[in-house]
Amino acid sequence: MDVYHIWCDLKDGREDKAFAAAVKAYLDHHKAGGRLESWRMLRRKLGPGPDGMGEFHIMIETRDLGQLELAFKAAAERAGEVEKLHAAVYSRVINAKFGLARDFPDR
Repeated sequence: MDVYHIWCDLKDGREDKAFAAAVKAYLDHHKAGGRLESWRMLRRKLGPGPDGMGEFHIMIETRDLGQLELAFKAAAERAGEVEKLHAAVYSRVINAKFGLARDFPDR
């Protein structure tokens, strides 16, 4: 499995539930389209964590980089349902940071 990580903060902290609903709609759409295997979203609890990593942490699991590329291509088209769902997420986010990791040792 490859895991794509996103750490971010919200532009407006009062929109936390709307943000969570938008992330769910967007990533569930990708999952239904076979562009990811699973995902989860975490929120910092009580504030501790590394500086600059954001209050929210989203982890997206894919079988391999090919499947992740399908998700990126769908988002890059900037059209249709994917764009509408993506805009509902990224329009609420600031300070986004990204990372990619894989299972180790390889399975």
